Amino acid sequence: MFSKKQQILSIALSLMATLAFAQEREQDTLRPGVINVVKPYTPTISDAFKVKESPVLDDDETTSKKEIEYNIFSFPVASTFTPAKGKAAVVDKAKRVKLFNNYATLGAGSYTTLLGEVYLNHELSRDENISAYVGHHSSGGGIEDVLLDDNFMDSKLRLNYANRGRDFNWNVGGGFQFQNYNWYGIQQDLYTQTTADSLDVSHNYTNAHITGDIRFEDSYVDDVSVLFRRFGDDRGSGENRLTAKIGGAFPVADELISTVINFDYLSGSFERNYYTDTSIDYSNFLVGLTPTFQLKQDDLTVDIGVTATLLNNTEASESKFYIYPNIEASYRVVDDVVIAFGGIKGGLVQNSYYEYANLNPFVSPTLFIAPTDKQYDAFLGVKGMLTNTMSYVVSGSYKAERNKGLIVNNDLTASQEDYTYGNSFGVVYDNVNTFGFTGELNVDLNRNFTMGLKGEYFAYNTDNEAEAWNLPEIKVSILTDYQITEQWFAGANMFFVGERKDMFSVPNFTDASLSVSQVVDLESYFDLNAHVGYHVNDRLSVFAKGNNLVGGAYEKWQNTPVQGLQVLAGATYKFDF
Repeated sequence: MFSKKQQILSIALSLMATLAFAQEREQDTLRPGVINVVKPYTPTISDAFKVKESPVLDDDETTSKKEIEYNIFSFPVASTFTPAKGKAAVVDKAKRVKLFNNYATLGAGSYTTLLGEVYLNHELSRDENISAYVGHHSSGGGIEDVLLDDNFMDSKLRLNYANRGRDFNWNVGGGFQFQNYNWYGIQQDLYTQTTADSLDVSHNYTNAHITGDIRFEDSYVDDVSVLFRRFGDDRGSGENRLTAKIGGAFPVADELISTVINFDYLSGSFERNYYTDTSIDYSNFLVGLTPTFQLKQDDLTVDIGVTATLLNNTEASESKFYIYPNIEASYRVVDDVVIAFGGIKGGLVQNSYYEYANLNPFVSPTLFIAPTDKQYDAFLGVKGMLTNTMSYVVSGSYKAERNKGLIVNNDLTASQEDYTYGNSFGVVYDNVNTFGFTGELNVDLNRNFTMGLKGEYFAYNTDNEAEAWNLPEIKVSILTDYQITEQWFAGANMFFVGERKDMFSVPNFTDASLSVSQVVDLESYFDLNAHVGYHVNDRLSVFAKGNNLVGGAYEKWQNTPVQGLQVLAGATYKFDF
């Protein structure tokens, strides 16, 4: 026992001596303040540790949630309430409007006025239909203090056939129109009733035309249209016009270019000119090409193009080439509230006897017909919606036209033709620059009430003529329609036209110094028209109209006063076959 203790003690002393010697050895080799880095420390992911989302608490006491018990003290209650069965809400349905394919209108009024219209539309098959229209408007005349007959008549007939196919739609139509007027506006202060009774101032126009067009689906060519018109009068005048238009979008350098190609051939003749028995012949052929490229970026849309036109005056054997700008742009400044637009365009306008006679039915059959070179028409404006039911347009323009046709009163001559007593009108051509300003406001309230207000101001500058004959400086129009109830409806339109200038001339071919020529001021006029009607049932409606309600016998053209207060009543009947 004692020996074991001695062994243990000796071992312990040996270990202590060894440790002391090692510590002393270490102190001899370690230099304080100097650290030798043998290897840089490169941490690894394994050296990091993740903090647990639910740490282990080392609190001596951990609290636990106490359970809460909810006790409801309920007791029965007697009730006599019996819920009603659910019922769907009833929506008021608008009465379905019955639509008819045909109608006939007949009316009669003062000045022995007769009005009649018939429109027929019949579906031959699912893809075919044919329609016809017959219209007649005539008046026996009776304007106060007029020395000559002032009756007129306008009758027309139109037919059309339409076919709707899978790849294209096409239709063909034609019509005939007969109009009769009187050159009743002689210089009454220069002639007596006896002279008036010796004149035959009645003249008529005939108009026959054929039209056709075809529209393609999924094709470079979108549409093709053709028109042929024969227009003439009972004084030996005649005019033929053939027009064709091809429109489409054609690829150019990986872009689609919208292109319109126009052909316009016009030829006609008059038996004599205004002063002599020499005839007037005219013939013009136009070929026009209008390519347009459209650029779109966000709210900006720009159409860039030109119009190139070749004019061949076949009567004079002359040709001329014209090129015009065709640029238009629009930008949405504030969505649909404010949209700015502008552009500059031009073109060669083919004037015709038909168009002049429709503008003024009292022109003489002695006109000189020539095209108008509209060099450019620059315009700039804004448009948009003021409210959901009100829109507006405000714009200004400046237009330069060369060889513009102006309607002017014909001279008094000694030829003793029925239209040479200051009672007919001719055409003179001049270079006219026009500045215009236009404002327009449209209101549409649930389609029960619509109103359109438009005002225009013009300022003209001419090169050779003293004035821009018969062109007004101010024009204002107001159009309204009101569906009062399901049965009652009404409407009105008002027109104001400012002063115009015309010419009064009495030439003296023997002594020019004795010729009389002066500018005539035509007073402004206001014309108010209104109508009211009642739907008796889905088929029958009755109406009453009043024209020129202010009753002024104003002169739209020099020496040709219009009818005064006019009233007319009639009925319209709608039906199906």
